[in-house]
Amino acid sequence: MKVLLLLLMITACAALTQDLSGKMFTFPLETNRAYVKFNTSRRDFDAITVCLRSFTDLKRDHGLFSLSTPNNANDFLIFWDNTNKEMEPHIKNKKVEYGGRDYKPNTWHSICTTWDGTTGLTQLWFNGQPSIRKFTISGSNIGGPVNIIVGQEQDSHGGGFDLKQSFVGMMSDVHMWDYVLSACEIQNYVDERNFTPGNVLNWRALDYQIIDKVLLENKVTVCY
Repeated sequence: MKVLLLLLMITACAALTQDLSGKMFTFPLETNRAYVKFNTSRRDFDAITVCLRSFTDLKRDHGLFSLSTPNNANDFLIFWDNTNKEMEPHIKNKKVEYGGRDYKPNTWHSICTTWDGTTGLTQLWFNGQPSIRKFTISGSNIGGPVNIIVGQEQDSHGGGFDLKQSFVGMMSDVHMWDYVLSACEIQNYVDERNFTPGNVLNWRALDYQIIDKVLLENKVTVCY
């Protein structure tokens, strides 16, 4: 009976969401094991917006957000290509490149990526500056059991991690919506004003799991 009660308590704790306002995940090591998994019951998307803030001094390729399904390892991926100095959204394994981004090290950056499955258009917002919209893929949804993680880039559904594509640094304010966020809402997110939180992933009510060496800390702020 005690064992059963303990298992029920563990299950109940795992199912709780947590408000991470003012918090950040710290990824302190280059490793192919450490990551944070975000849990959602959603299985079908005809549009997506993802916004996050990141802080790193990496001088190599690294993934910032990785959503996979059994059909596509890169169903929705945000990736920094250091060789070409490009931020690269991948949608259903189709990639578009956005160069000319001032991705300074040791600086907080706000990165938002949108995809509309009807038009197939993808757009990157970097520190509030919009890119042109580019075509990736249209006519089919992102569907199936999703595995959403930060800290690693999935080369297979839930795995295939590459040490040299891992994220080392800090990450905060991760939100995901099942629609294309308006320009005004994205600007409100960037400026940390009032905005509609993600209806798929909400940093203020987040269901997540830390795997291996990742720390949850108070967000670093600059003192004047």
